[in-house]
Amino acid sequence: MSFDISSYESKMEKSLSKMKEEYMSIRAGRANPHVLDKIEVDYYGTPTPIQGVANVSVPEARMIQIAPWDASLMKEIEKAIIASDIGLTPANDGKVIRLVFPELTEDRRKELAKEVKKRGEDTKVAIRNIRRDANDDVKKATKANELSEDEGKDAEADIQKLTDRYIKEVDDAIENKTSEVMTV
Repeated sequence: MSFDISSYESKMEKSLSKMKEEYMSIRAGRANPHVLDKIEVDYYGTPTPIQGVANVSVPEARMIQIAPWDASLMKEIEKAIIASDIGLTPANDGKVIRLVFPELTEDRRKELAKEVKKRGEDTKVAIRNIRRDANDDVKKATKANELSEDEGKDAEADIQKLTDRYIKEVDDAIENKTSEVMTV
């Protein structure tokens, strides 16, 4: 019998995906419609994502344009954007709402780069915790004679290879996002 590490791999994959999702909401001076992903508008009593009630487009490199399908939602969308923590002030011309991304200062770029690194480190910690849990399970299985000593050692080696692969993916993602944030 060999030790199945696929469940631990899927947990590591989820941690990596969550980090990449968080990275999409970090703005790098360019307009990215993903900054609106977590903002919800009260649509007839139901919290609905902005993309569900409006057309979201990027007409210029540093501008997002939101065209609600229902004109009565203009104020609601504006309120939701102001209440969110994306740090942008909506400009409403009666037909569309525009969000203009200011040029990032050097200090703000460094702040964002630190945040990218911190989120990456948090993900690495999560991956290492998954490795620890997997190794604990291997030790328990070996102790209960469900695995031989050699199978236990092989499983631990496989878990370490898996961990190394995901840590490298996290490092690559940190590097890519940091260079994107620091590029003027």
